[in-house]
Amino acid sequence: MDRRSFLKGTAAGVALASSAPAVVGSAKPRVVVIGGGAGGATAARYLAKDSKGALDVVLIEPTRTYYTCFFSNLYIGGYRDFASIGHTYGKLASDYGIAVVHDWATGIDRDKKTVALASGTQIGYDRVIVAPGIDFKYETTPGYSAEASGKMPHAWKGGSQTQLLKAQLEAMRPGGTFVMLAPPNPYRCPPGPYERVAMAAHLLSQKNPTAKIIVLDPKEKFSKQGLFQEGWTKYYGDMVEWIPASMYGAIKAINADTMTIETELDTFKADVANVIPGQRAGHIASSAGLTNASGFCPIVPASMQSQMDPNVYVLGDSTIAGDMPKSGYSANSQAKVAAMVVRAELTGSRAFPAKFSNTCWSLVATDDGVKVGAGYEATAEKIASTGGFISKNGESAELRKQTYEESIGWYNGITSDMFG
Repeated sequence: MDRRSFLKGTAAGVALASSAPAVVGSAKPRVVVIGGGAGGATAARYLAKDSKGALDVVLIEPTRTYYTCFFSNLYIGGYRDFASIGHTYGKLASDYGIAVVHDWATGIDRDKKTVALASGTQIGYDRVIVAPGIDFKYETTPGYSAEASGKMPHAWKGGSQTQLLKAQLEAMRPGGTFVMLAPPNPYRCPPGPYERVAMAAHLLSQKNPTAKIIVLDPKEKFSKQGLFQEGWTKYYGDMVEWIPASMYGAIKAINADTMTIETELDTFKADVANVIPGQRAGHIASSAGLTNASGFCPIVPASMQSQMDPNVYVLGDSTIAGDMPKSGYSANSQAKVAAMVVRAELTGSRAFPAKFSNTCWSLVATDDGVKVGAGYEATAEKIASTGGFISKNGESAELRKQTYEESIGWYNGITSDMFG
């Protein structure tokens, strides 16, 4: 990263390199946000917008174009083009004065209160918000690795992996087999594995109608199961076969060279394989000592503050968020709570009791959308559901189309909320 690009991304040329805390004398408090997804981008924008210049806000994100995991399945299904799920950070810098730094955050020194970047820069902070998403527990899937994902993509982080999976599906031989190894709990969703099955089936029903989809699932049940299985049968006949672990046994070995998945009871040969391994908090969260034995980050439910450090807040997929799922909607909701609390701490403004919400939409087929969601509140122990809703089997075509259109409105709204 050259110096001119670095300074261009900072608010009013603020000097970020510092081994000392940000507040010295009359300096404004500084909040560093790590990760520019639904949690991090939202938090940065609300901190800058609501503090009205009272805070220096620095957003660290290595990619210049962020591709959302939510709606990436619709790209696979052919309902959206790839550019439509890509978003840039220009408005956060130009309209809100956020210092957007495109670099990797490689470490957090919680004693010195600095964030280290791959470029060698050290950025001091008064508060840091960590929203790095997920990393993979490759060791839970024998034979799978980052290298193997080049042949058997996980497509569980937005971008080139999503493009690779779609290209493989489109090029699959006539009558070929697409095998998905679904993730164990807990996992990032969206992109939902079962919506992905529907979108792959939609694509194949048009381009390769004799193809077969096999879903190997380490779980015995999954969210919206009745809705998905109803839709798979209604629209795609017997193309989709869902097999829980009780029917195939544990995964023994995955071989990306032979495109095989060996289980205790059978071996599955794939023409295209989507292997989604177990997940943990993004690496920087564990390296900074913010995770527990689960691999995720315990937080204070009322504030999203790390239980490990009062100057650190954690958002989104990396957290242990009680009843809330690991979704983009959840991260966006949590970001607003954390931004409010941090702003109150550093500027003396008022903070209100935390309220959270989430809705997850899924597309089953053209104009057939389903959803599940809930409201949440903070208790002493966790973020707890206060009541929820879910689509029902057998709903009218009009209602399902309305649900899909609602999801499009949400996508446009949340991406505007994130990126300005």
